[in-house]
Amino acid sequence: MEWLDEYEKLVIRMNHPRVVIDNAVCPTATLVQVDSARKRGVLLEAVQVLADLDLSIKKAYISSDGRWFMDVFHVTDRLGRKLTDDSVITYIEQSLGTWNGPARPAALEGLTALELTGADRTGLLSEVFAVLADMQCSVVEARAWTHRGRLACVVFLGGEDADADRVARILARLGHLLRGAGDAEAPGAVAAVPAAAVAHADRRLHQLMAADRDQERAFPTPAVSVQSWAERGYSVVTVQCRDRPKLLFDVVCTLHDMDYVVFHGTVDTTGDQARQEFYIRHADGSPIRSEAERERVSQCLQAAIERRSLEGVRLELCTPDRHGLLSDVTRTFRENGLLVAQAEVSTKGDLASNVFYVTDATGNAVDPSAIDAVRERVGMDCLVVKEEPRPQLYQKAGPDDRTGGGIGLVYLGNLVRRNLYNLGLIKSCS
Repeated sequence: MEWLDEYEKLVIRMNHPRVVIDNAVCPTATLVQVDSARKRGVLLEAVQVLADLDLSIKKAYISSDGRWFMDVFHVTDRLGRKLTDDSVITYIEQSLGTWNGPARPAALEGLTALELTGADRTGLLSEVFAVLADMQCSVVEARAWTHRGRLACVVFLGGEDADADRVARILARLGHLLRGAGDAEAPGAVAAVPAAAVAHADRRLHQLMAADRDQERAFPTPAVSVQSWAERGYSVVTVQCRDRPKLLFDVVCTLHDMDYVVFHGTVDTTGDQARQEFYIRHADGSPIRSEAERERVSQCLQAAIERRSLEGVRLELCTPDRHGLLSDVTRTFRENGLLVAQAEVSTKGDLASNVFYVTDATGNAVDPSAIDAVRERVGMDCLVVKEEPRPQLYQKAGPDDRTGGGIGLVYLGNLVRRNLYNLGLIKSCS
């Protein structure tokens, strides 16, 4: 019946996410507001879209009231400027305005993903790429992180490498390599899955690292605290650390994968320092109940913060792609005593665009002469040193906006009102 069709359309419109992007509310950042019916994972989807665009989140307010959900983000580009590119604004509106979440890159369709973990050492990544080059594999994209002596890596191979027998031989070679890398208590592992099974490469790296129990190697730190707000049924997680790109994504991703739901939260950045506060419960509605669980949450969040610390010298490689390129470049790093702390590998058509963060073999600063030697071997024009973009420091409106160093378990209504005012959504009542 016609009236049923109209009712269904009304329900869809009522539950469809509403996205507002405004450059007029705040003088220093673009406001992105998302209103929708509450859905598991919608916060992670929103933060992922912004993180994948390399946007910095300077402030945020998160609230889930009953069955309704609202996110407000103050964002800038990596240089601290408002968003003015219409294509970027349109992409955010389209990605956040659907239930489908961010679209997967079409270039990854039909590929095979290799997932590797193991004890890290100088030259291990070079040996991985050498094996792939020797077996004539086509590396379309790759991500690698190291943390606390462990390596996690996701490599996407071309469709021609998807044959089951061929994949089995690749896994055997890499498995032998990783098992020989050291740590008998936490031996290396490698697996192959369809690329479609990897929803997001960075999120998968977090999952691989967590499964590899790297958080148990993290040192206790006051940067993360977990407290109870029993009268409201929440656990309150506070993160205070140096701000860096994708910090909010790493924290929200970890909470989500640990099966916690963020009901309310605030993010605030002063200069280069970030403070994030989240009111969470388990997916079943219960708060954190034991000291052991509080310690585990703190350890896992600290590990997630550390994994993408962007330590070392940033080297960008942009050159025509060819077979064995990654093997040659990473072998040159190894021969000059450089350890790859992080790597982002991608290809666009016939062009390779790669980013490496390198340290010396002990994880400390690199001797500039080693960098020069590597660049001379690889090519001075195609391998360049790039400093991490430094945004303009975000200044708060005044001293009254400062918060204390404690958790601040205040009445939630006052918290909501204060943050709506700070984010420019309501006017002061004074």
